Amino acid sequence: MKQKNHSSVFSLAVVVAALGYFVDIYDLLLFTIVREPSLQGVGIDLANTKQVLAASTRIINWQMIGLLIGGIIWGIMGDKRGRLSVLFGSILLYSIANFITGYVTTIDHYAYARFVAGIGLAGELGAGITLVSELLPKDKRGIGTSLVAGIGLFGAVFAFFTYEYTQDWRLCYKIGGGLGVILLLLRISVAESGMFHEVKQQNVIRGNILMFFNNAVRFRKYVLAILIGLPTWFVIGVLVNLSNRFALSLYGENAVNSGKAIMYAYIGIAVGDILIGFISQYFKSRKKALYLFYALSIISAFLFFSPWNNNDTRMYIICTALGFSTGFWAIFVTMGAEQFGTNLRATAATTIPNMVRGSLPLINLLFKNVFQDSWGWALVKSAVVTGILVMIITLISAYFTEETYHKDLKYVEE
Repeated sequence: MKQKNHSSVFSLAVVVAALGYFVDIYDLLLFTIVREPSLQGVGIDLANTKQVLAASTRIINWQMIGLLIGGIIWGIMGDKRGRLSVLFGSILLYSIANFITGYVTTIDHYAYARFVAGIGLAGELGAGITLVSELLPKDKRGIGTSLVAGIGLFGAVFAFFTYEYTQDWRLCYKIGGGLGVILLLLRISVAESGMFHEVKQQNVIRGNILMFFNNAVRFRKYVLAILIGLPTWFVIGVLVNLSNRFALSLYGENAVNSGKAIMYAYIGIAVGDILIGFISQYFKSRKKALYLFYALSIISAFLFFSPWNNNDTRMYIICTALGFSTGFWAIFVTMGAEQFGTNLRATAATTIPNMVRGSLPLINLLFKNVFQDSWGWALVKSAVVTGILVMIITLISAYFTEETYHKDLKYVEE
């Protein structure tokens, strides 16, 4: 009877994983939603575009570096100590960090608090996706993980309306901390993965991240699994996050609210992430579903920089379309989990999405520091060239990535 419950896409594990990702996304995206009022609250002059861009880039870079480091820590722990230990530990850390963020008074303190939060937030999705992937049969795991991501991504919408209602960015961070504590209590009744229990009894190495680098085939799979997810954070971290600044360059005076643009984009992402599970099921292929969404991403980016994007309403519509077209996060993370054995699965599924999130500082380095600051390119030109480079890398990586739709997950890496 217990197994039957676990095999449903609406099992307790799926529901709690979805709620966990909901809180994760609320906290992860909150800075982009309260960016300008919070920067003003710690002494930044919003009239100074250069100062705003420098401060916001610094804070989000610290948060993403935290995600990168946290992904490694929690991924190893997930394979060594179990998927649930990660879910408990990560929630506790990012809840504390969110409460602290509610009291910061300088850019330095803000950046450091988001760094700690990033470390905590890194464990949520990978451990949840790994747990759900291992509990559900292979014909349902794509839909199950899509539901986790799709429902969870509405956390960004909740974050936007929380700020709209409270108009207090500090309170929003404290609410995020409170949601984490509630989630911690819900997690108590969730069971550990049976596959993990079986591997725990075997004499195999678990959670050794060096195993991704000591075997050429594994290393290639690992790198490709990261690169296929790059467009997601280029779209959110650059285009949508700075949508009001792009609007100024594209059509002049505007009233675009980047927090509202983030909300619309995440509505699109959430719908896309739910649909892609069914699309993958229809095609019986993860890669065909990815190619479809990559094509939509290219079309949406073209519209973003086209003359058609000439007023605030159209900017919001395009941000929604961009979000929908990058709604392949669930399948991308599921593919990362499916490509590796049970003794490395949590390490893969946790580090891979956080490596993608951690790539944002590198994308920002190219977009801002190289193209704008060093080469003197305009905002739009810098973004277009950065986007083209990201998409070329992604398409080549997807072509060489293994198809994992029919793969049996009951195996270990030697």
